[in-house]
Amino acid sequence: MIKPRLASATTPEVRDRLTGLPGATEASAWLDAAGEHGFVHAMLVGLHRFRSVNLAYGQSGGDLALVEIARRIRGCINEELGPEALVARVGGGDFLVASGDALSRERWQWLAEALARTIARALPMRGDVLHLAPRTALLRGQQGESGAALIDRLDQALSSLQQQTARRVLWADGSHPARGRSAARLEADLIGAMARDEIGLVFQPQYAVATGALAGAEALARWDHPQLGRIGAETLFAIAERGDHVAQLSRHIAERALAIASRWGSPLALSLNVTAQDLGDEEFAQNFRAVLEQTGFPPKLLTLEVTEHALVADFTRSAEALRELAEIGVRIALDDFGTGYANFQTLKALPIDTLKLDQSLARDIDQDPRDRAILRAIIAMARALGQKVVVEGIERETQLAVLADEGCDTFQGFLRAGPLPAEAIAGLLR
Repeated sequence: MIKPRLASATTPEVRDRLTGLPGATEASAWLDAAGEHGFVHAMLVGLHRFRSVNLAYGQSGGDLALVEIARRIRGCINEELGPEALVARVGGGDFLVASGDALSRERWQWLAEALARTIARALPMRGDVLHLAPRTALLRGQQGESGAALIDRLDQALSSLQQQTARRVLWADGSHPARGRSAARLEADLIGAMARDEIGLVFQPQYAVATGALAGAEALARWDHPQLGRIGAETLFAIAERGDHVAQLSRHIAERALAIASRWGSPLALSLNVTAQDLGDEEFAQNFRAVLEQTGFPPKLLTLEVTEHALVADFTRSAEALRELAEIGVRIALDDFGTGYANFQTLKALPIDTLKLDQSLARDIDQDPRDRAILRAIIAMARALGQKVVVEGIERETQLAVLADEGCDTFQGFLRAGPLPAEAIAGLLR
């Protein structure tokens, strides 16, 4: 189908100033266009009792939280649906997500659960740790329904949902949760998929800024479910978390990724993401060493990417595990750096080799002098600490030119390549 676009939403004045997302007017226009070409799935995500965050930490604290939540939503939806999907902030703590793709009700509901899991992750806030539990209203728009009418139906459903104590998800048409495969059945599907080696992997290439040469690849999980279609990492781990299978899934992905990379012939640095559940496992470092020995992948070519929210649950244990792996040559990258929460204690306490800057930080570095100044300051700090800098989400040559001028090390993004199958990476190496 034709993908609706927000042609004017690339200019700063039509975006929500705080989060950089489209606002309510642009979201309504997107939905109008989507309704003209077919059906649209939409969800309205509300941060329940968000006012308490403003009361406890002031408006500046609330703004920081909203910026981080917006970043998490955009990242999750990019992972699951791609950049063509709509993510907008339509007021206060309410965010709208919509897609014109052909999706089942069950798939849309699982996506809502995955998004809620992403939002609810630990959120450091001025010495405290917040866990924001969202409520979500879902619907499948009627063909020809206006964007304003669709948003109004979602808003009414969300208002009703926020008066209830137990429910977290509600279909705006008043129907029951999507029928189909139960959570238990889907968890069984996942276990079977791991046993049959059906969890797929793609690899996001990383390039040296100075030379343009292939410098590494980040492994990303995908699951092509026979009924639900393609499921990205966020939904995949949401399903695994329901059945307490996160550690098993993480090990399966690591084993597959390292085995594939070992067969590429030419040595190439590989990055893997580490979850909070991984770091919470007392035997994480020991088990990971075993995977490295089993696959024969050189530890010095491996980077483990860890976000600060993954460290919050038990910082001491996490630091010990990462130091143990760093001692055998594994590199540690602090992922999503620049989103407002990484602090100097984290940089001091962990054996960090690389700072990986979130794409939201790089979005306007070629247009906004302040964003470029922030990038320059981060690179200078990284240099002083002996760390490298990787920047995500590079889509324009002008952004890449700024990275080159400022002395950044590595970048990834659709300017050069999106996620690729393993065979394509092997081809690039040849």
